[in-house]
Amino acid sequence: MKKNKILKYRWLSSRLPDLDTRRIVVITGARQTGKTTLSRLKYPGLNYINLDSIEDRQAVAAIRTASWAGTVGKAIIDEAQKEPAVFDKVKWAFDQEQIDFSVLTGSSRILLMSQVKETMAGRAFLFNLWPLMASEIRSGWDSKPEFPLIHDIIQESANLGQILAKNPAVLLGQKAEDARSAIDHISKWGGMPELLYLDINERHEWLRSYQQTFLERDLADLARLRDLAPFLTLQHLAMLRSGSLLSFSELARDAGISVNTARRFLEYLRISYQTIMLMPWYRNLTSRVVKTPKLYWVDMGILRQGTGRWGAMDGGMFETLVISEIYKWINTMSPDTRLYFYRTRSGLEVDLIIETGAGIIGVEIKNRPRVVTKDLSNLKKLAAVLEREWKGGIVVYSGNEIKELSEEWSIWSIPLYMLV
Repeated sequence: MKKNKILKYRWLSSRLPDLDTRRIVVITGARQTGKTTLSRLKYPGLNYINLDSIEDRQAVAAIRTASWAGTVGKAIIDEAQKEPAVFDKVKWAFDQEQIDFSVLTGSSRILLMSQVKETMAGRAFLFNLWPLMASEIRSGWDSKPEFPLIHDIIQESANLGQILAKNPAVLLGQKAEDARSAIDHISKWGGMPELLYLDINERHEWLRSYQQTFLERDLADLARLRDLAPFLTLQHLAMLRSGSLLSFSELARDAGISVNTARRFLEYLRISYQTIMLMPWYRNLTSRVVKTPKLYWVDMGILRQGTGRWGAMDGGMFETLVISEIYKWINTMSPDTRLYFYRTRSGLEVDLIIETGAGIIGVEIKNRPRVVTKDLSNLKKLAAVLEREWKGGIVVYSGNEIKELSEEWSIWSIPLYMLV
């Protein structure tokens, strides 16, 4: 018996323009994140054309540019990069004011973006759809969830203490159960929507198939690799280093490839939405800073499948989970906010720097149910140097209570399931 899909509200929906505005909307993201579902639910009245279909590609290629508006009109064009001529045809119809709205989606960012830049500069509005976030898992399609606490922390101009004073110190009842359940799912299986309605064995099989599909389709779009073995080795090694400083030379040596090849393979992973490169914060506050980026995997399910690490999370995996959830939220809802990490050669290290218009937030990540005094030391040092720029500090941990740890520097412990 076929199982029904479980639809979840996607925060990106709130940022997508209404159908009565004059727009060309481009939605991109990793394969299977729900771009087609989101587009069709957001714009149910539009024609839908899937260019994954050879027949549809041939039909679209045969349409004369001058006939596009009359033949296709306002439409959702899925996997638009599969037929490059579609960009010129949509652009022409849009510029001639024969159509005033279209949606183009695609899983191959580099090909889609190159087409957009060449033909639609100044016309297209670009959006990225990431795997499900914890707050989205707690919702249904028709029931918009509450904004997660990270939203208030980033958006409000007040200091951290004033923001957190409005929130309960602990969650109770069904609300707490739903929040913990969402984090448990994300931490074990990741955020791919298809996994929500599959049983455990089917989830493992789906993740194995996803890896193969990525190699056969997305990677094939990015690079014509005659031998996949070096890439697979590099990918596996990169997965094992999620949450660590990225050494291109070390990765290259362990994978048996050149440094330039390692850089190229890692770029393939980044532009196909598999990894996050967190850049160091370069401000020289105390001493020379480390200028090497940190590498994180976007989706925990894919990370676990690729490494075979299905047990309890270690520190690197917990850090990956926290960074990826915050990163997905900011890149979806607060694109003007910047994320970095800070590390100096003298030993001062802060796991995450959130740079907002209202000030700087420092974040330490601890895979423990309790926070100890030494967890605050680097946040206090950073706060003392930043002074008025400091908005507050957070220790994200696996406990259950929001608690003030330092009144002087406005440093608080926040459980992950209450933050995102």
